[in-house]
Amino acid sequence: MFQNITKTYHEYPRTFWMMVFVNFIDRLGGSLLFPFFALYLTKRFGIGMTDVGILFAVFSVSSFIGAFPGGALTDRFGRKGIIIFSLIATSVSTLFMGLVGTFQLFVIIAFVSGIFTDIGGPAYEAVFMDVLPVEKRPSGFGIRRVAFNLAIVAGPAIGGFIAARSYLALFIIDAIVSSIVALMVFVLIPETKPALAEGTKQESTAQSFGGYLRVLRDGKFMAFVGASLLAWLVYMNMNTTMGVYLRDNHGIPESGYGWLISLNAAMVVLFQFPITRRIEKQPPMLMMAVGVFFFAIGLGMYGFVSAYWLFAVGMAILTVGEMVTVPIANAVVASFAPEDMRGRYNFIYGNSWGISFAVGPYLAGLIMDNYDPNLLWYACGIVGIITAFLFIALHWKVHPRVIASTQAT
Repeated sequence: MFQNITKTYHEYPRTFWMMVFVNFIDRLGGSLLFPFFALYLTKRFGIGMTDVGILFAVFSVSSFIGAFPGGALTDRFGRKGIIIFSLIATSVSTLFMGLVGTFQLFVIIAFVSGIFTDIGGPAYEAVFMDVLPVEKRPSGFGIRRVAFNLAIVAGPAIGGFIAARSYLALFIIDAIVSSIVALMVFVLIPETKPALAEGTKQESTAQSFGGYLRVLRDGKFMAFVGASLLAWLVYMNMNTTMGVYLRDNHGIPESGYGWLISLNAAMVVLFQFPITRRIEKQPPMLMMAVGVFFFAIGLGMYGFVSAYWLFAVGMAILTVGEMVTVPIANAVVASFAPEDMRGRYNFIYGNSWGISFAVGPYLAGLIMDNYDPNLLWYACGIVGIITAFLFIALHWKVHPRVIASTQAT
Protein backbone atom coordinates (compact mmCIF):
# COMPACT_ATOMS: atom_id res chain seq x y z
CA MET A 1 0.00 0.00 0.00
CA PHE A 2 2.85 2.36 0.89
CA GLN A 3 4.49 1.61 -2.47
CA ASN A 4 1.24 2.45 -4.29
CA ILE A 5 0.93 5.75 -2.43
CA THR A 6 4.57 6.61 -3.20
CA LYS A 7 4.09 5.73 -6.85
CA THR A 8 0.97 7.87 -7.09
CA TYR A 9 2.75 10.80 -5.42
CA HIS A 10 5.60 10.73 -7.95
CA GLU A 11 3.18 10.63 -10.90
CA TYR A 12 2.26 14.29 -10.30
CA PRO A 13 4.34 17.49 -10.00
CA ARG A 14 5.26 18.88 -6.56
CA THR A 15 3.35 22.13 -7.20
CA PHE A 16 0.22 20.08 -7.83
CA TRP A 17 0.48 18.50 -4.37
CA MET A 18 1.14 21.88 -2.77
CA MET A 19 -2.01 23.27 -4.39
CA VAL A 20 -4.00 20.24 -3.25
CA PHE A 21 -2.83 20.88 0.32
CA VAL A 22 -3.66 24.58 0.11
CA ASN A 23 -7.11 23.81 -1.29
CA PHE A 24 -7.69 21.28 1.49
CA ILE A 25 -7.11 23.87 4.21
CA ASP A 26 -9.25 26.45 2.41
CA ARG A 27 -12.10 23.98 1.93
CA LEU A 28 -11.92 22.90 5.58
CA GLY A 29 -12.76 26.43 6.66
CA GLY A 30 -15.49 26.89 4.04
CA SER A 31 -17.12 23.53 4.77
CA LEU A 32 -17.85 24.63 8.33
CA LEU A 33 -20.04 27.46 7.05
CA PHE A 34 -21.41 27.07 3.53
CA PRO A 35 -23.68 24.01 3.99
CA PHE A 36 -25.49 25.91 6.77
CA PHE A 37 -25.83 29.20 4.93
CA ALA A 38 -29.54 28.82 4.10
CA LEU A 39 -30.23 27.56 7.60
CA TYR A 40 -28.45 30.58 9.08
CA LEU A 41 -30.32 33.09 6.94
CA THR A 42 -33.78 31.68 7.65
CA LYS A 43 -33.08 31.44 11.38
CA ARG A 44 -31.18 34.72 11.85
CA PHE A 45 -33.39 37.00 9.78
CA GLY A 46 -36.69 35.08 9.74
CA ILE A 47 -36.88 35.04 5.93
CA GLY A 48 -38.34 32.44 3.55
CA MET A 49 -36.56 30.39 0.92
CA THR A 50 -37.58 32.81 -1.82
CA ASP A 51 -35.54 35.52 -0.09
CA VAL A 52 -32.68 33.06 0.32
CA GLY A 53 -32.87 32.40 -3.40
CA ILE A 54 -32.66 36.14 -4.10
CA LEU A 55 -29.54 36.38 -1.94
CA PHE A 56 -27.89 33.52 -3.81
CA ALA A 57 -28.71 35.35 -7.02
CA VAL A 58 -27.03 38.48 -5.63
CA PHE A 59 -23.97 36.39 -4.77
CA SER A 60 -23.85 34.98 -8.28
CA VAL A 61 -24.26 38.32 -10.04
CA SER A 62 -21.54 39.94 -7.95
CA SER A 63 -19.33 36.87 -8.41
CA PHE A 64 -19.72 37.27 -12.16
CA ILE A 65 -18.67 40.90 -11.87
CA GLY A 66 -15.59 39.87 -9.90
CA ALA A 67 -14.61 36.77 -11.86
CA PHE A 68 -14.92 38.52 -15.23
CA PRO A 69 -11.75 40.56 -14.74
CA GLY A 70 -10.26 37.63 -12.82
CA GLY A 71 -10.14 35.40 -15.90
CA ALA A 72 -8.56 38.03 -18.13
CA LEU A 73 -6.10 39.27 -15.49
CA THR A 74 -5.07 35.68 -14.73
CA ASP A 75 -4.06 35.20 -18.37
CA ARG A 76 -2.43 38.65 -18.54
CA PHE A 77 -0.50 38.91 -15.27
CA GLY A 78 -0.40 35.44 -13.71
CA ARG A 79 -2.11 33.30 -11.09
CA LYS A 80 -0.46 33.78 -7.68
CA GLY A 81 -1.20 37.43 -6.92
CA ILE A 82 -4.83 37.09 -7.99
CA ILE A 83 -5.34 34.11 -5.67
CA ILE A 84 -3.80 35.90 -2.67
CA PHE A 85 -5.92 39.01 -3.21
CA SER A 86 -9.05 36.86 -3.45
CA LEU A 87 -8.31 35.05 -0.19
CA ILE A 88 -7.65 38.24 1.77
CA ALA A 89 -10.87 39.80 0.46
CA THR A 90 -12.74 36.62 1.39
CA SER A 91 -11.43 36.79 4.95
CA VAL A 92 -12.55 40.38 5.50
CA SER A 93 -15.97 40.06 3.85
CA THR A 94 -16.83 36.80 5.63
CA LEU A 95 -16.19 38.41 9.00
CA PHE A 96 -18.43 41.37 8.16
CA MET A 97 -21.24 39.06 7.03
CA GLY A 98 -21.23 37.37 10.41
CA LEU A 99 -21.49 40.68 12.26
CA VAL A 100 -24.35 42.46 10.48
CA GLY A 101 -27.76 42.54 12.13
CA THR A 102 -30.19 43.17 9.25
CA PHE A 103 -30.92 41.22 6.12
CA GLN A 104 -30.73 44.35 3.95
CA LEU A 105 -27.20 45.12 5.12
CA PHE A 106 -26.26 41.46 4.73
CA VAL A 107 -27.33 41.60 1.06
CA ILE A 108 -25.19 44.71 0.46
CA ILE A 109 -22.11 43.10 2.01
CA ALA A 110 -22.77 39.88 0.10
CA PHE A 111 -22.81 41.84 -3.16
CA VAL A 112 -19.52 43.60 -2.43
CA SER A 113 -18.02 40.35 -1.15
CA GLY A 114 -18.86 38.49 -4.33
CA ILE A 115 -17.16 41.11 -6.48
CA PHE A 116 -13.82 40.82 -4.71
CA THR A 117 -13.67 37.21 -3.56
CA ASP A 118 -14.47 35.32 -6.77
CA ILE A 119 -11.80 37.05 -8.78
CA GLY A 120 -9.53 34.16 -7.80
CA GLY A 121 -11.67 31.33 -9.15
CA PRO A 122 -10.24 31.24 -12.71
CA ALA A 123 -6.71 31.55 -11.30
CA TYR A 124 -7.15 28.50 -9.05
CA GLU A 125 -8.30 26.37 -11.99
CA ALA A 126 -5.57 27.69 -14.27
CA VAL A 127 -2.85 26.60 -11.84
CA PHE A 128 -4.03 22.99 -11.98
CA MET A 129 -4.25 23.10 -15.77
CA ASP A 130 -0.74 24.60 -15.92
CA VAL A 131 0.94 21.92 -13.81
CA LEU A 132 -0.97 18.76 -14.78
CA PRO A 133 0.13 16.82 -17.88
CA VAL A 134 -2.73 16.19 -20.31
CA GLU A 135 -2.94 12.48 -19.55
CA LYS A 136 -3.07 13.15 -15.79
CA ARG A 137 -5.84 15.76 -15.79
CA PRO A 138 -8.90 13.58 -15.08
CA SER A 139 -7.19 11.67 -12.26
CA GLY A 140 -5.46 14.85 -11.02
CA PHE A 141 -8.77 16.66 -10.73
CA GLY A 142 -10.11 13.55 -9.03
CA ILE A 143 -7.33 13.71 -6.42
CA ARG A 144 -8.13 17.36 -5.81
CA ARG A 145 -11.76 16.41 -5.17
CA VAL A 146 -10.63 13.75 -2.69
CA ALA A 147 -8.74 16.44 -0.76
CA PHE A 148 -11.73 18.79 -0.95
CA ASN A 149 -14.07 16.17 0.39
CA LEU A 150 -11.66 14.88 3.01
CA ALA A 151 -12.10 18.34 4.53
CA ILE A 152 -15.87 18.01 4.22
CA VAL A 153 -15.94 14.66 6.02
CA ALA A 154 -15.30 16.51 9.26
CA GLY A 155 -16.34 20.05 8.31
CA PRO A 156 -20.16 19.86 8.18
CA ALA A 157 -20.38 17.60 11.23
CA ILE A 158 -18.25 20.07 13.22
CA GLY A 159 -20.09 23.00 11.63
CA GLY A 160 -23.47 21.58 12.62
CA PHE A 161 -22.26 21.22 16.22
CA ILE A 162 -20.99 24.82 16.27
CA ALA A 163 -24.04 26.21 14.42
CA ALA A 164 -26.34 24.83 17.10
CA ARG A 165 -24.52 27.10 19.56
CA SER A 166 -23.15 30.09 17.60
CA TYR A 167 -23.36 30.86 13.89
CA LEU A 168 -21.03 33.84 14.42
CA ALA A 169 -18.23 31.46 15.38
CA LEU A 170 -18.53 29.82 11.94
CA PHE A 171 -17.96 33.15 10.20
CA ILE A 172 -14.98 34.00 12.40
CA ILE A 173 -13.30 30.63 11.88
CA ASP A 174 -13.80 30.78 8.11
CA ALA A 175 -12.26 34.27 8.02
CA ILE A 176 -9.20 33.10 9.98
CA VAL A 177 -8.69 30.09 7.71
CA SER A 178 -8.81 32.25 4.55
CA SER A 179 -6.06 34.47 5.97
CA ILE A 180 -3.90 31.44 6.76
CA VAL A 181 -4.40 30.06 3.25
CA ALA A 182 -3.33 33.39 1.69
CA LEU A 183 -0.04 33.13 3.61
CA MET A 184 0.39 29.52 2.49
CA VAL A 185 -0.05 30.46 -1.18
CA PHE A 186 2.53 33.23 -0.79
CA VAL A 187 5.08 30.84 0.73
CA LEU A 188 4.41 27.51 -1.04
CA ILE A 189 3.08 28.17 -4.55
CA PRO A 190 5.24 29.47 -7.41
CA GLU A 191 3.86 31.42 -10.35
CA THR A 192 2.73 28.85 -12.95
CA LYS A 193 1.70 31.08 -15.86
CA PRO A 194 3.35 29.56 -18.99
CA ALA A 195 6.13 31.63 -20.48
CA LEU A 196 5.48 33.22 -23.86
CA ALA A 197 6.92 31.40 -26.83
CA GLU A 198 9.99 33.08 -28.29
CA GLY A 199 8.99 35.87 -30.62
CA THR A 200 5.44 36.04 -29.25
CA LYS A 201 4.24 39.45 -28.13
CA GLN A 202 2.43 39.80 -24.81
CA GLU A 203 -1.18 40.80 -25.39
CA SER A 204 -2.39 44.05 -23.88
CA THR A 205 -4.91 44.17 -21.04
CA ALA A 206 -7.56 45.32 -23.51
CA GLN A 207 -6.76 42.37 -25.77
CA SER A 208 -7.02 40.04 -22.76
CA PHE A 209 -10.56 41.20 -22.08
CA GLY A 210 -11.39 41.07 -25.79
CA GLY A 211 -10.38 37.41 -25.77
CA TYR A 212 -13.67 36.55 -24.11
CA LEU A 213 -15.32 36.98 -27.52
CA ARG A 214 -13.07 34.25 -28.86
CA VAL A 215 -14.30 31.91 -26.12
CA LEU A 216 -17.93 32.73 -26.83
CA ARG A 217 -17.41 31.90 -30.51
CA ASP A 218 -16.24 28.40 -29.59
CA GLY A 219 -19.66 26.86 -30.29
CA LYS A 220 -19.04 23.33 -29.08
CA PHE A 221 -17.49 24.56 -25.86
CA MET A 222 -20.47 26.84 -25.26
CA ALA A 223 -22.84 23.92 -25.87
CA PHE A 224 -20.93 21.97 -23.22
CA VAL A 225 -21.22 24.94 -20.84
CA GLY A 226 -24.99 25.12 -21.44
CA ALA A 227 -25.51 21.44 -20.69
CA SER A 228 -23.28 21.72 -17.63
CA LEU A 229 -25.37 24.64 -16.37
CA LEU A 230 -28.47 22.43 -16.34
CA ALA A 231 -26.54 19.66 -14.58
CA TRP A 232 -25.37 21.97 -11.80
CA LEU A 233 -28.85 23.51 -11.59
CA VAL A 234 -30.00 20.09 -10.39
CA TYR A 235 -26.93 19.30 -8.29
CA MET A 236 -26.83 22.61 -6.37
CA ASN A 237 -29.93 21.65 -4.36
CA MET A 238 -27.71 19.43 -2.21
CA ASN A 239 -25.93 22.49 -0.79
CA THR A 240 -28.71 25.09 -0.83
CA THR A 241 -32.27 23.85 -0.39
CA MET A 242 -31.88 20.31 0.95
CA GLY A 243 -31.08 21.30 4.55
CA VAL A 244 -34.11 23.60 4.83
CA TYR A 245 -36.38 21.03 3.16
CA LEU A 246 -35.32 18.28 5.57
CA ARG A 247 -35.72 20.56 8.59
CA ASP A 248 -39.09 22.06 7.68
CA ASN A 249 -40.77 19.04 6.10
CA HIS A 250 -39.27 16.07 7.94
CA GLY A 251 -38.07 17.52 11.24
CA ILE A 252 -34.42 16.65 10.61
CA PRO A 253 -32.11 19.05 12.53
CA GLU A 254 -28.95 20.78 11.28
CA SER A 255 -26.80 17.96 12.60
CA GLY A 256 -28.75 15.37 10.61
CA TYR A 257 -28.24 17.30 7.40
CA GLY A 258 -24.58 17.73 8.33
CA TRP A 259 -24.16 13.97 8.54
CA LEU A 260 -25.63 13.55 5.06
CA ILE A 261 -23.08 16.01 3.69
CA SER A 262 -20.36 14.14 5.56
CA LEU A 263 -21.55 10.89 3.95
CA ASN A 264 -21.20 12.55 0.56
CA ALA A 265 -17.66 13.66 1.38
CA ALA A 266 -16.63 10.30 2.85
CA MET A 267 -17.73 8.48 -0.29
CA VAL A 268 -15.69 10.86 -2.43
CA VAL A 269 -12.62 10.31 -0.24
CA LEU A 270 -12.93 6.53 -0.48
CA PHE A 271 -14.05 6.05 -4.08
CA GLN A 272 -13.26 9.14 -6.17
CA PHE A 273 -9.75 8.14 -7.28
CA PRO A 274 -10.56 4.53 -8.24
CA ILE A 275 -13.71 5.64 -10.09
CA THR A 276 -11.83 8.32 -12.01
CA ARG A 277 -9.10 5.82 -12.93
CA ARG A 278 -11.76 3.52 -14.39
CA ILE A 279 -13.63 6.14 -16.41
CA GLU A 280 -10.87 8.54 -17.53
CA LYS A 281 -10.40 6.74 -20.86
CA GLN A 282 -14.13 6.55 -21.61
CA PRO A 283 -15.90 9.09 -23.89
CA PRO A 284 -16.19 12.15 -21.63
CA MET A 285 -19.63 13.32 -22.77
CA LEU A 286 -21.11 9.87 -22.21
CA MET A 287 -19.61 9.86 -18.72
CA MET A 288 -21.22 13.24 -18.09
CA ALA A 289 -24.56 11.75 -19.19
CA VAL A 290 -24.17 8.81 -16.80
CA GLY A 291 -23.28 11.09 -13.90
CA VAL A 292 -26.21 13.47 -14.45
CA PHE A 293 -28.57 10.50 -14.64
CA PHE A 294 -27.43 9.58 -11.13
CA PHE A 295 -28.18 13.19 -10.09
CA ALA A 296 -31.73 12.73 -11.35
CA ILE A 297 -32.28 9.47 -9.48
CA GLY A 298 -30.62 10.51 -6.22
CA LEU A 299 -32.37 13.86 -5.84
CA GLY A 300 -35.65 12.66 -7.35
CA MET A 301 -35.90 10.14 -4.50
CA TYR A 302 -36.30 12.96 -1.98
CA GLY A 303 -39.79 13.64 -3.27
CA PHE A 304 -40.93 10.06 -2.63
CA VAL A 305 -39.33 8.94 0.64
CA SER A 306 -39.51 10.06 4.27
CA ALA A 307 -37.18 7.75 6.23
CA TYR A 308 -33.75 9.17 7.10
CA TRP A 309 -31.91 6.07 5.85
CA LEU A 310 -33.56 6.48 2.45
CA PHE A 311 -32.40 10.09 2.33
CA ALA A 312 -28.92 8.66 2.92
CA VAL A 313 -29.41 6.24 0.01
CA GLY A 314 -30.46 9.14 -2.22
CA MET A 315 -27.35 11.07 -1.14
CA ALA A 316 -25.17 8.05 -1.98
CA ILE A 317 -26.66 7.81 -5.49
CA LEU A 318 -26.21 11.55 -6.01
CA THR A 319 -22.58 11.24 -4.87
CA VAL A 320 -21.83 8.60 -7.48
CA GLY A 321 -23.00 11.05 -10.13
CA GLU A 322 -20.86 13.78 -8.60
CA MET A 323 -17.75 11.56 -8.66
CA VAL A 324 -18.28 10.86 -12.34
CA THR A 325 -19.13 14.35 -13.59
CA VAL A 326 -16.99 16.89 -11.76
CA PRO A 327 -13.43 15.70 -12.60
CA ILE A 328 -14.43 14.80 -16.16
CA ALA A 329 -15.98 18.25 -16.65
CA ASN A 330 -12.77 19.95 -15.46
CA ALA A 331 -10.68 17.84 -17.83
CA VAL A 332 -13.00 18.70 -20.72
CA VAL A 333 -12.60 22.42 -20.04
CA ALA A 334 -8.81 22.02 -19.96
CA SER A 335 -8.90 20.24 -23.32
CA PHE A 336 -10.89 23.04 -24.93
CA ALA A 337 -8.75 25.88 -23.52
CA PRO A 338 -5.62 27.05 -25.36
CA GLU A 339 -2.61 27.46 -23.06
CA ASP A 340 -2.76 31.25 -23.15
CA MET A 341 -6.53 31.43 -22.45
CA ARG A 342 -7.04 29.10 -19.52
CA GLY A 343 -8.24 31.85 -17.18
CA ARG A 344 -10.87 33.05 -19.62
CA TYR A 345 -12.15 29.59 -20.52
CA ASN A 346 -12.40 28.80 -16.80
CA PHE A 347 -14.36 32.00 -16.21
CA ILE A 348 -16.91 31.13 -18.89
CA TYR A 349 -17.23 27.55 -17.65
CA GLY A 350 -17.44 28.79 -14.07
CA ASN A 351 -20.61 30.61 -14.98
CA SER A 352 -22.33 27.28 -15.53
CA TRP A 353 -21.96 26.95 -11.75
CA GLY A 354 -22.57 30.62 -11.00
CA ILE A 355 -25.78 30.95 -13.00
CA SER A 356 -27.15 27.71 -11.58
CA PHE A 357 -26.57 29.03 -8.05
CA ALA A 358 -28.15 32.35 -9.04
CA VAL A 359 -31.29 30.92 -10.61
CA GLY A 360 -31.65 27.58 -8.86
CA PRO A 361 -32.20 28.60 -5.22
CA TYR A 362 -34.70 31.28 -6.27
CA LEU A 363 -36.75 28.86 -8.38
CA ALA A 364 -36.50 26.24 -5.66
CA GLY A 365 -37.62 28.82 -3.11
CA LEU A 366 -40.69 29.69 -5.17
CA ILE A 367 -41.69 26.05 -5.24
CA MET A 368 -40.98 25.40 -1.55
CA ASP A 369 -42.72 28.56 -0.33
CA ASN A 370 -45.81 28.37 -2.57
CA TYR A 371 -46.40 24.77 -3.65
CA ASP A 372 -45.85 21.21 -2.52
CA PRO A 373 -42.10 21.09 -1.66
CA ASN A 374 -41.87 17.59 -3.13
CA LEU A 375 -42.38 19.13 -6.58
CA LEU A 376 -38.84 20.47 -6.35
CA TRP A 377 -37.38 16.97 -6.28
CA TYR A 378 -39.65 15.76 -9.08
CA ALA A 379 -38.36 18.68 -11.17
CA CYS A 380 -34.75 17.69 -10.35
CA GLY A 381 -35.41 14.22 -11.71
CA ILE A 382 -37.00 15.46 -14.93
CA VAL A 383 -34.39 18.14 -15.66
CA GLY A 384 -31.59 15.69 -14.85
CA ILE A 385 -32.83 13.10 -17.33
CA ILE A 386 -33.25 15.73 -20.07
CA THR A 387 -29.69 16.96 -19.42
CA ALA A 388 -28.31 13.43 -19.65
CA PHE A 389 -29.74 13.18 -23.17
CA LEU A 390 -28.16 16.54 -24.05
CA PHE A 391 -24.73 15.17 -23.13
CA ILE A 392 -25.41 12.09 -25.24
CA ALA A 393 -26.16 14.41 -28.18
CA LEU A 394 -22.92 16.31 -27.50
CA HIS A 395 -21.02 13.04 -27.63
CA TRP A 396 -21.71 12.90 -31.37
CA LYS A 397 -20.88 16.57 -31.98
CA VAL A 398 -17.93 17.27 -29.69
CA HIS A 399 -14.64 18.46 -31.17
CA PRO A 400 -12.12 15.58 -31.63
CA ARG A 401 -9.52 17.40 -29.51
CA VAL A 402 -11.72 16.91 -26.44
CA ILE A 403 -11.80 13.15 -26.91
CA ALA A 404 -8.06 13.02 -27.55
CA SER A 405 -7.15 15.27 -24.63
CA THR A 406 -9.25 13.48 -22.05
CA GLN A 407 -8.29 9.99 -23.16
CA ALA A 408 -4.55 10.53 -23.71
CA THR A 409 -2.29 7.78 -22.41
